[in-house]
Parts: sequence; C-alpha cells; structure tokens
Amino acid sequence: MFTGIIECVQKGKLVESELMVNRCWNDLEIGESISVNGVCLTLTSINGQFMHFDVGDETLAKTNLSKETLFNLERALRIGNKLSGHLVTGHVDGTIKMTSKAMVSKTTYMKFTMPSESWGIVKKGSITLNGVSLTICEVSLDSFTVQIIPHTLEMTNLKHLKIGNLVNYEIDILARYTRRWSGWKSSLYS
Repeated sequence: MFTGIIECVQKGKLVESELMVNRCWNDLEIGESISVNGVCLTLTSINGQFMHFDVGDETLAKTNLSKETLFNLERALRIGNKLSGHLVTGHVDGTIKMTSKAMVSKTTYMKFTMPSESWGIVKKGSITLNGVSLTICEVSLDSFTVQIIPHTLEMTNLKHLKIGNLVNYEIDILARYTRRWSGWKSSLYS
C-alpha cells in the first residue's frame, strides 16, 4: 500500500523483463515493495547504483514501464506513517493519454482521456497518475482534468509530460469498493 506522495524521481531502463532504476535509498531490503510510476514492484536485487525489479508480461502490457526512462518512486506505507495522499494499491488499471496541458497562474492543468472505468472518475475524487495522488477537478464525457500545484509538478515526472504521452492510472480503491458494494446491495433487493 502506498500514498501517492512521490519520494524521488530516478532514471531507469527496461532490459528484457527486468527494470533497472537508479538507487535513491541506502536502507533497502530485498523483497520490499516499491511503487515505480504507480506500479507495485518487488525489489529483487541491488547492484551498485541500480535497484532491480522483475516485470511480468501483464504488467508490461498494462503500463508505461517499457516506454519510460524517468520513474516516480515511493516506498511502501508503514504503520504509523502519515497518509498525505490517498490509499494507493499499486495495482495499475492501465494507461491513458494526456490530451492538453495549460498553466494558469502557478497551477498546471492536465487533461487526460477517460479510462474505461469512467464510474471511478468524479469531480473532487482521487486518482493516481504515474503513482502521484491527484484530485480530479473537472470531468466531461470523454476526459477529465487534474490540477497540479508547483511543488507536485517539480517533484515528479509529470513535469516532463507532453501531449500524447501515456500515464499509468489507478482508480481510487474507495470508489472501487463502493461500486462493488452498491452492486451487491442492489442485487439483494432484486
């Protein structure tokens, strides 16, 4: 479990089915979970400056890990840690495309294509994009917009996004459970 508050951004590359990312912590343990662009991956080895992660076929098919070279990183949430973002599982739903980017005053607005899970996209709801916890500020039939403050933009790889780039997304876990519960409850009365 993660919070969507990025701790560092590092360069990396995929070699066959192994992702190698520059190391940014000294107290790592083999087997720990690390969010890499929002994808929960297991640290399999450390070799000098690189952290190594095995990446499965489904993960490669559903994410942007094979296309990226700059990764948002976050270590797993520990009991007692602050929950500054929202609950993030690291189980990415897929990728969506950024369609526009505009700056108003100091705020950056980014618009993205609507994912197939449109039921989970609500104004003032949470979404995770490339592992970053964000609030949805506008919703239309085929897109949604997030508002990014300067600190978040500076501390994540979102600042490098260009129109047409793909980002990993994860629908808010609370929205997912609410939808499931609502469907289950209505089936009781059918």
